[in-house]
Amino acid sequence: MAFSKPDETKNVLHKADSRGKTENEWLISEKTFSFGDYYDPDRIQFGTLRVLNDDTLEAEKGFGVHPHDNMEIISIPLEGSLEHEDSLGNKLVIKSGEIQVMSAGTGLMHSEFSKNDEELGKFLQIWIYPRKRNVSPRYDQITLDPAKSKNRFQQILSPNADDEGVWIYQDAWFHLGNFENTTETQYQIRKKGNGVYAFIIKGSAEIDGQELKERDGLGVQDISELKIKTTSENTEILLMEVPMEIN
Repeated sequence: MAFSKPDETKNVLHKADSRGKTENEWLISEKTFSFGDYYDPDRIQFGTLRVLNDDTLEAEKGFGVHPHDNMEIISIPLEGSLEHEDSLGNKLVIKSGEIQVMSAGTGLMHSEFSKNDEELGKFLQIWIYPRKRNVSPRYDQITLDPAKSKNRFQQILSPNADDEGVWIYQDAWFHLGNFENTTETQYQIRKKGNGVYAFIIKGSAEIDGQELKERDGLGVQDISELKIKTTSENTEILLMEVPMEIN
């Protein structure tokens, strides 16, 4: 299904229980934005952030071979492990504590399956519109250092190949942090005009004056700094800074 783009994107609050949901014998997918059989004209995207799916795969089940093009696709495993195979010749396992990126570019095929025969595979699937189209497809994955995200934000994605984390063809920055209760911190916008979408993986926090609980999301724009205060122990937050206009 092709979705039309909205005329503008405003600051948005997406509560966890307001997301679209697909459920069958092997998949539970909770979708922040319109995707597949879920369509809401008010929830197409946040700037260049097009997809944020919270997926749970049954053991040894998953997504068979399918195509992508001209999209930056990021996967962040939360529990278990996934086996990735693609038309570039990669056959790898990605697990919790790692991040995977594909620049689909001119096109590639891939599959993702829950690797463990006794464990669910839980991961975030994120799509970003690229600033550069029809590039050569590429794949990368790295292991994250949990010490770097303890009570602070660790950069896990940027536009720069020589910077910390993985990189994509877009002026976007992702940061991940795991915080104790009542921790106060700030996030500085990296590029003027970008917005930030904050997603609470677990725990709770007050962000830009808004109380957020587990799996809630908040998109904020027209700011230079985002103020954050956690309100529970072991709160894990993913910040996705993205351009608000599609090239």
